[in-house]
Amino acid sequence: MYIGGLDIGTSGCKIAVYDENGKFVKCEYTEYDVKRSNGLHEIDPEEILFCVKKVISELNIFDLAAIAVTSFGETFVMLDESDKTCAPSMLYTDPRGKDECAKLSSHFGGQSLAYITGTKPHEMYSLPKIMWIKNNLPKQYAAARHILLIQDYIVYMLTGAVQIDYSLAARTICFDIENKCWSEDILDYCGIDKKLLSNPVPSGTVAGEIKREIADELSINPNLKIVSGCHDQIAAMTGANIFNCGDVMDGTGTVECVPVVMDGIPKEPSLFDCGFSFVPHINGKYACYALSYTGGATLKWFRDNFSDKSYAWLDRDVSNLPTDLLIMPHFAGAATPYMDMNSKAAVIGLTFEHTKADIYKALMEGTAYEIAVNIEVLKRYKLSPQKLVATGGGARSSVWLQIKADVLGVPVAALDTEEVGAAGTAYLAGRAVKIYAPDMQLAHTKITYCPNNENHKFYLKQFEKYEKIYNFSKQILS
Repeated sequence: MYIGGLDIGTSGCKIAVYDENGKFVKCEYTEYDVKRSNGLHEIDPEEILFCVKKVISELNIFDLAAIAVTSFGETFVMLDESDKTCAPSMLYTDPRGKDECAKLSSHFGGQSLAYITGTKPHEMYSLPKIMWIKNNLPKQYAAARHILLIQDYIVYMLTGAVQIDYSLAARTICFDIENKCWSEDILDYCGIDKKLLSNPVPSGTVAGEIKREIADELSINPNLKIVSGCHDQIAAMTGANIFNCGDVMDGTGTVECVPVVMDGIPKEPSLFDCGFSFVPHINGKYACYALSYTGGATLKWFRDNFSDKSYAWLDRDVSNLPTDLLIMPHFAGAATPYMDMNSKAAVIGLTFEHTKADIYKALMEGTAYEIAVNIEVLKRYKLSPQKLVATGGGARSSVWLQIKADVLGVPVAALDTEEVGAAGTAYLAGRAVKIYAPDMQLAHTKITYCPNNENHKFYLKQFEKYEKIYNFSKQILS
C-alpha cells in the first residue's frame, strides 16, 4: 500500500510516493510554463491538469491508496458550466486588481480586513483579481460556475468534489480565518456569490475517489482516494514537523519564507502593517508568514551574472570567516517587515581587497540579516525561536546554513529529504485514510548546524549596522 503527496508549484508539479511505513519510494516531476507578456503574468490551469495526470500515470505501478493535493496560493481558475476555463488565471505577481484592492481597503479599513482574513489587503491576493475580472471582463465572469484555487481545481477535476482547505482559502482575503468560513460581509460588498467558491474543509479531508474515467485513462487504482492537502508553505511545515508554538521554518526557494507557529492571531495592528500574514495550520494553530522576495534568487543573480560555476563550486571558495561587507539584498524590493516595493539593494564596505567569493558570501549573509530583522520584530510579541528547520533548495548548501546559524545565533537543522512539501502532503493523505499514525514522520533531521560563538559575536555587531541601512537607503533614493 502506497501514499502520494502531490505538490503543485508555479513552474512545475511533483508527486512523492511513500510506503505504508513512511519510507520514501519515488518522486516524479514535470514542468510547465508561466506566460509573462505586456506586464501580465498568467498560467494555464489546463496545462497544470495535464501535467498532474502525467506524473500520476508515471506512478501507476504502485498500488496508491490516496493522494493529497497541495498547491501555491492566490491564483484561481474560473470554470464555465462545461468545466472549461473562461477567464485568465493570474499569478500573484500580476498587477491587475490594484484599484479594486484600494476600494476594499477604503470600505472596510485595512485593519478590519486584516483581523478577519489574517492579512492586510494587497492586489497579490485572489479577491481583488476576481473583482477585476468582474469589472473588466463581465461576460467571462457571468459564464463562471466555479471559482477555484489551484488545489481545489485539481481536486474537483479529479473527483467532482468542490472543497478547499482552510490554509489555501486564507490566501484569498475573503476567508474568515477564525470562524473558518467565507466572509459573507466581504463577498456581499464585492457582489460575489459564495456558491461560486469551494466548501472550506480542514487540511487532510478526503474529497472522494478518483473519477472512474480518469482512473481508466491513467491506468491506476479506481479506488484511489483524493485528499485536500494545504497551502504549500503549510505542507512544508508539516513535512518538517513544525507544529508547536514558536517553531520556525526557513523555506528558501526563489523567495524565502520564514513561517512561525502561533497559538492564535495577535490583534496587533503593527504586525499587519509590517506585512505579516496568518493562515490556519493543520493542528488548530496558526502560521505567521515572514517573507523575503530575494532568497535563492539572490544567489542565482550572482551566479548568472558573475560566474559560470555551480552553487556547490561557489560554496567551496567561501571562507569560514565572516565578511566585513554588508549587502542589503532588496533586488526585487523589500517584503516583511518593510513592505516597500521601491527599495533597492545596497552594498556597503566594498574595497579592491574583496574577492568574488567575498561578495558571494556577503549575499548569503545579507539574506540571513533579513531573517534576523523579521525575528527582531517577532520578539516583541514574545516569539523568540530556539531553532530553525531549513527546507527548500537553499537547504542543500551547508555553507549557507552555517552562515544562518552564525548570524541568528540558533541551531539550523537540515532534513534528510529535499521533497519536504510533498512529504507533508503525503503525511496528510496517509492520515486521511488511516494508514499513518498522528506521530508518523516522513522527514527527519539529517544534520544540525550550531552557531560558531566567535562568528556570532562579530555578526551581532554587523547586524547593528545592517539595521540602519534601509532607512539611509530610503532617504537617498526617495
